[in-house]
Amino acid sequence: MSIYKTIIIIVFLSVIGALIFGFLNLIREGGKRNSSKTVKALTIRVVLSFTLVAIIGLFYLLGLIGPVAH
Repeated sequence: MSIYKTIIIIVFLSVIGALIFGFLNLIREGGKRNSSKTVKALTIRVVLSFTLVAIIGLFYLLGLIGPVAH
């Protein structure tokens, strides 16, 4: 597996981790309105998601990754 695919997988798993962390904080705090940990975790998830899309787009434009045709 190439380093580019590994980078994409790591960022994707980070997105999933931030989502799980935010969910667990939401459950622990009972859905309080001013839950700073939940907001931080979900903000990080959104930033990581945009980063993931940008990385995939950049790698594709540079020709480092592409669709697989069999």
